[in-house]
Amino acid sequence: MQNDKITLKDLSMFTAGGTGGVFALIDRTVTQGGRDALRKHINNPPPDHKELTDTQDAVKFWAQNLQLWDSSVSNGTLVMLDKFFESADTAGAPPAGLGLVMNGMFQKLFNRQQYFFTRFSLTHLSDLLKGCTALVNIESGTGVPPLLARELGLMKKELEHRLVPKVLQVNKETKYAELAQVVYQARREMKGMVARLMASYARLDAMQSMARATVEHKWAFPLLLPEMPVRLEVKDLYHPLLHTPVAYNISFDTSQNFLVLTGANMSGKTTFMRALGVGALLAHLGMGVPAAELKISFMEGIITNMHVEDDIFKGESYFFAEVKRMKQTAEKLLQDKPHLVLMDELFKGTNVHDACECTKGVMEGLLCHKSHLMVLSTHLYEVAHQFSALPEINFSYFVTNLADDGSYHFTYELKKGISDDRIGYRIL
Repeated sequence: MQNDKITLKDLSMFTAGGTGGVFALIDRTVTQGGRDALRKHINNPPPDHKELTDTQDAVKFWAQNLQLWDSSVSNGTLVMLDKFFESADTAGAPPAGLGLVMNGMFQKLFNRQQYFFTRFSLTHLSDLLKGCTALVNIESGTGVPPLLARELGLMKKELEHRLVPKVLQVNKETKYAELAQVVYQARREMKGMVARLMASYARLDAMQSMARATVEHKWAFPLLLPEMPVRLEVKDLYHPLLHTPVAYNISFDTSQNFLVLTGANMSGKTTFMRALGVGALLAHLGMGVPAAELKISFMEGIITNMHVEDDIFKGESYFFAEVKRMKQTAEKLLQDKPHLVLMDELFKGTNVHDACECTKGVMEGLLCHKSHLMVLSTHLYEVAHQFSALPEINFSYFVTNLADDGSYHFTYELKKGISDDRIGYRIL
């Protein structure tokens, strides 16, 4: 799956600083490296159905075996090791003899910072190796999925380094003379190996984070279907960022692959589309989704047309930005590989007449593409009625209860049909 920055922004995957939004709900990593790996995974989900199902199997394994995650490695461990391998090393030869003993006494008496840095760093290196060894031992058990087995296999190979036994013997009682010799060798021989171990640990940290979030939020693992025939079916899907969300049920397939949403302002159209997009994206990460059930065919990507911005420096108006985004969408849909397309109130930057004509033209063009799933929300009920006889379009609307005194109430319920609610003037 490939998603651009606009889609991730429209779906609120990240907020300012890159740590909030939906990301905050699934970030249960214990290291910065794991957090970076999780962010990279969101930006670059599995590229095909096989890799996606392998990823889901690995996340499912962690969800069922969270107690196997070793907690001896902390973020502080990895930060200290980065400093250890990047710090200056002026030793030209391995320490030995009386000089080594005297140097140990000198460091402890007159350079306590260096003395404790050396001892502390080697202790952290030992912690990393112990933590990775504990994870590798999982491989000997039954039911370890292929993707996880491959990652653990890479880790196991790195742990065959000749210095690993020496480092693992280090403890609080180890004399400085022995520490200095191990440090000298480790700096010169283990930097690349430790970097690869840390990268593997980060990827595993990202996996267990998705599993832990799935269990914590009581989300359901989706059924991941091949690309074709295109299909999406959800039961009790909700937006995970809402405190009291309303759940939705909806289904798409090749016979009815276009959903047109109508309803008043603030009735729930945009929230529904974002919930659908978030659910689809989380499914393509291989983790659980905020729904009772979700079945989805593998999508090449999610394309959103929800919020565009004008560009004063390029002299581009809001309407022109909308047209550019729609052109990008059309170019992607020329591919045979399926996409989920979410379009919210197209052509808001022009007058009602032109908006109707442009929306009508877009719908006519999109209806030719049966290999994609598309959702369009609109206030332009006239446009919806023009296509109401087409069986390939599912028309649904969000209910607004209107009272005689001019008040209104949103139920956020999704029903079949086309709305005729108009409350903009009442809101004003």
